[in-house]
Amino acid sequence: MSEENEYSFENPQYRRTYWHTCSHVLAQAVKHLYPNVKLAIGPSIEDGFYYDMDADFAFTPEILEKIESEMRSICKQKIKLERFELPRAEAVKFMQEREEPYKVELINDLPADAVISFYKQGDFTDLCAGPHLDSTGRIKGSGIKLTACNAAYWRGDSNRKQLQRIYGVAFPSKDELEAYLKQQEEARKRDHNKIGREMEYFTTVDVIGQGLPIILPKGARVIQLLQRWVEDVEQKRGYLLTKTPYMAKRELYKISGHWDHYLDGMFVLGDPDDYTKECFALRPMTCPFQYQVFLNRARSYRDLPMRLGETSTLFRNEDSGEMHGLIRVRQFTISEGHLILRPEQLEEEFKGCLDLAKYCLSTVGLLDKCTFRFSQWDPANPNNKYEGTAEQWNEAQALMAKILEDLNVKYTIGIDEAAFYGPKLDIQYKNVYGKEDTLVTIQIDMLLAKQFGMEYVDVDGKKKTPYIIHRTSLGCYERTLAYLLEEYAGALPTWMAPEQVRILTVTDRANDYAFAFQKELEEQGFRAEVDDRNEKIGKKIREAQVDKIPYMLVIGDRDVESATVSVRHRAEGDLGAMSKADFAALLRGVVDSKAKK
Repeated sequence: MSEENEYSFENPQYRRTYWHTCSHVLAQAVKHLYPNVKLAIGPSIEDGFYYDMDADFAFTPEILEKIESEMRSICKQKIKLERFELPRAEAVKFMQEREEPYKVELINDLPADAVISFYKQGDFTDLCAGPHLDSTGRIKGSGIKLTACNAAYWRGDSNRKQLQRIYGVAFPSKDELEAYLKQQEEARKRDHNKIGREMEYFTTVDVIGQGLPIILPKGARVIQLLQRWVEDVEQKRGYLLTKTPYMAKRELYKISGHWDHYLDGMFVLGDPDDYTKECFALRPMTCPFQYQVFLNRARSYRDLPMRLGETSTLFRNEDSGEMHGLIRVRQFTISEGHLILRPEQLEEEFKGCLDLAKYCLSTVGLLDKCTFRFSQWDPANPNNKYEGTAEQWNEAQALMAKILEDLNVKYTIGIDEAAFYGPKLDIQYKNVYGKEDTLVTIQIDMLLAKQFGMEYVDVDGKKKTPYIIHRTSLGCYERTLAYLLEEYAGALPTWMAPEQVRILTVTDRANDYAFAFQKELEEQGFRAEVDDRNEKIGKKIREAQVDKIPYMLVIGDRDVESATVSVRHRAEGDLGAMSKADFAALLRGVVDSKAKK
């Protein structure tokens, strides 16, 4: 890489270094203005930087403006950044003298052989592994913006001190910053947290808890439609429907490995360490439950592949700082499935899983913005996270690599992103702010079947251990709904819209006609409502547009006399008058084709 490109903001490594240095400038500015504030951590993140701080006052917008001004002053001073190291005892003393308890804790928690490094910039020094820019002068002060301040628990633990997290972003020029802020403003308009609440798709309630949204009737209807559609699609592709418990005893998760590798992410009912009493846990995934279907009786090669599907409600104890609307929650519903198969069936079945996922995502309109990640294990971290041997992992990853190559899948590699029992293909999607999450996953598992004693009698009469594919077809329905609200800015395609038609009466004389046609549409399987309020028709149309109703039928005296309806579409405008039968046929075509309008 040329020096010009190396120090370009387009270079992700330089951009992260730039933002990391900005976090130190932020901390230095805060210490200048408010010396008693205690510092925690301040990393760069995907879209900027933040710093967690312990202050006995709130960082209001007015205070953030003062901090921004001080940051710009620090940048103008072109202060040199210098790295140095200290032995552990001296490092602890160094931070104790500066009354920085969070830094002391971090130092004490470092491994015995860790290099303890610091970065000094003028009168400010911070514990940090780096890297950093060589001078604060590299940062354009007019390109800095502190964007928010939220609560954050120290080290993500809700039992620890609640700190304040100041978020910021910075660019090499003021123009780039303004372009980014404009893009963020547009993103906020499409944010499912805003749209979903305003349009009454979901809500949250403090006394119920964080990450536990209430799906309101509109949202529940959309999720129901998607679930029914996916279940029908899966049935046509040879899936057998299962229904398994929401919880199980500790012993099941011991066999699967979740107890040893995923306990922190589970909701446990009882004392996990008391083996004199039964202990249960809500399921974080369905695989060990669905395996019992295979184990219900002896199996032969003729039973394989066995494709099991379930609309599963799952529970995961996500960190409070990770919660975000419907995208990351603690209880969710997923189109989960497991395929139990012979080794020679692996590639064909994997191909079928990928084809199914792509079909579902394409139909709902999300596929074009998806990317693919080949999530692999980290050989340096085998003991506390992964089951199996290096040889087993290398075999599984080599198999998946060949399959992806054969299927011509373009992907990035994610080290240490694998499940604890096998590598996976993650289909990734970004929300309106650019934050990436996994929407669909397809995993190869060569380990758990043996742990559960799963066997089949092969053609040669010998008992053999099957392979397993873990997969989803549309992923988490709550997360999918969030992405759909953002993708369509609330104007969901007609086939999945909770209200497809709103009939608007001009006068009371049209009410009987309107309600009669509503009944006809409902009998044909459409979702229609009547607005018979004593309001001007212009207001009714405007409100229907705000509610993103796909089709509006304006009914006046002339329509009643001629047995017609005057049709408006939310995007196409006035479609003119047509017979009731013609409109119903138009609507049927749009719905059955699953058109994205």
